[in-house]
Amino acid sequence: MPGQLPDIQSQIESVDDSSATAANVSDVEVVLRSEDLFASKKEIVIVHNGERYRLRLTRRGKLILQK
Repeated sequence: MPGQLPDIQSQIESVDDSSATAANVSDVEVVLRSEDLFASKKEIVIVHNGERYRLRLTRRGKLILQK
């Protein structure tokens, strides 16, 4: 489908921590690169709790989140 985000699951960095267990798995950090999220776009839409948010990349390389 055009305009869809790339498969970000393949972009998630795995954390090499052999001590990670089910009890502390929520403490593992998920890293997403903005280059992967935006691809060649300057704006993406994130839906959170049914609300749409726009995440924009500025000319100066800053991120702006707007409702």
